[in-house]
Amino acid sequence: MEKQFKIRASAAGKIMTSPRSKSETLSETTKTYLQEWLKEQIYGVRKEIQTKYMTKGTVLEDEAIDRCVQWTNIPFVLKNEKNFDDDFFTGTPDIITPEYVVDIKTSWDCFTFPLFDTEIPTKDYYYQLQVYMHLTGLKRAKLVYVLLNTPEFIQWETPHDYEGLDPKYRHKVFDIDYSPEVIETLQSRVEECRNYINTLIK
Repeated sequence: MEKQFKIRASAAGKIMTSPRSKSETLSETTKTYLQEWLKEQIYGVRKEIQTKYMTKGTVLEDEAIDRCVQWTNIPFVLKNEKNFDDDFFTGTPDIITPEYVVDIKTSWDCFTFPLFDTEIPTKDYYYQLQVYMHLTGLKRAKLVYVLLNTPEFIQWETPHDYEGLDPKYRHKVFDIDYSPEVIETLQSRVEECRNYINTLIK
């Protein structure tokens, strides 16, 4: 197997979990992720994970970008299709402006929408945006949550209509600054991950 391990921006949080034992460098969560990554390389099949939340995000991706531009001060830009990578990371940001990178999350419903949160709901997204900033060379990022109606064909509960609400209740923006220290830690973790993968190969 010749492919060298790089962490996808969206999975960066998986290698940042702390091990239970101080004698370990990688957590069991990280090891499980790396074992699955190695199986993908060996068998040539990528593990597919699909949930209703992911399906909604995929189906409404274009609408989410349109609403994000409409409701925020983000300039009108087309969705980024370019994948970026370096020796450690790989990723495809949703939107790239001259000043910052943007990633958009579509909430499943009003109860998963972070209306009152003052900090990013999950650290995974923080690491994801750090990698995007590093790959694009930008020093600022915005994590934007939007609340959209769920299409009927993936609606599992009683439908909710959010269209009549003030947009301030349907979008939430978290601003993130670039952290060289976080990137250095992630790069070190990638090296540790490669060492672990080598032990599995042997």
